[in-house]
Amino acid sequence: MLVCVHADARFYDAVEETRTWGLSILSTSARPAAAWLATPGRPVVDQLARVPHRRGPRTGAALLEDSVATLECATEAEHPAGTHVVLVGRVLDVALAPDGVRPLLHHRGAYAEL
Repeated sequence: MLVCVHADARFYDAVEETRTWGLSILSTSARPAAAWLATPGRPVVDQLARVPHRRGPRTGAALLEDSVATLECATEAEHPAGTHVVLVGRVLDVALAPDGVRPLLHHRGAYAEL
């Protein structure tokens, strides 16, 4: 799995410490969670308190409940890319939602659906 993370993000600090991370591919009904987690300046403490989530069985990473799929990964490589870092992760665990759950997309500054 490959993700790009801002080098100054708190998430990246946590990944550097644990070398593991979780990825939630949100469903269309998770738009409020997506908007909250994209809000600049949200509190550092308890930012997941209003978002249903669980801890992954392999890494303990927070995985959002309202997802099409969740993945737990271990960092295999990091590549600096301007203000971001490209993380390459080995997938340790995958969970899929039932058929019919549709992914939430974000394109050109707006949410969309397939």
